[in-house]
Amino acid sequence: MTAKPVSHSRTTLTELMIPSYANFGGKIHGGILLSLMDKVAYACAAKHAGQYCVTVSVDGVNFKQPVEVGELVSLLASVNYVGRTSLVVGIKVIAENVKFGTVKHTNTSYFTMVAKDDDDRPTEVPPLLLETTDDVRRFLEAMERKHLRAAYSEGFDKARTRLLLEENVDKLTSERCQITDELRNELP
Repeated sequence: MTAKPVSHSRTTLTELMIPSYANFGGKIHGGILLSLMDKVAYACAAKHAGQYCVTVSVDGVNFKQPVEVGELVSLLASVNYVGRTSLVVGIKVIAENVKFGTVKHTNTSYFTMVAKDDDDRPTEVPPLLLETTDDVRRFLEAMERKHLRAAYSEGFDKARTRLLLEENVDKLTSERCQITDELRNELP
């Protein structure tokens, strides 16, 4: 299978933020932005894979700044990493106020996608041809995120199996929660 360069599948999606996208506070719903990120991740991954792709996980959805009605939102996507059947698509979201000419970076997220064949089974994707130092840096960063995510999942699974309710309920006394009297009577 021939490697495809990052530039082959680089994708930009731009959309005007309209009033129907706004929440009660007048800002654009995070769900609208997530939907747009999912669309651009699909387009980018499918261009690289040459196959239908599905989202399997999303890392790093932290909204740094709100998006306003009337702004142009651009989602800049590129394949940062490929495994055998998976791809990590990095997405940078920027919002532009065309009236004032201001641009703000609202968030960066990483979508892990899996390519599927016509029988809905994972299928192999082409290797990624790294052409720039940014391509190499992003590939290495994706490898590190993958490693950290695996270590976190393993550590959390072990902690969850050790986290016995009766041995840890006292930890709740300094938190902002209350236990009902009925539940308190059930706990040792």
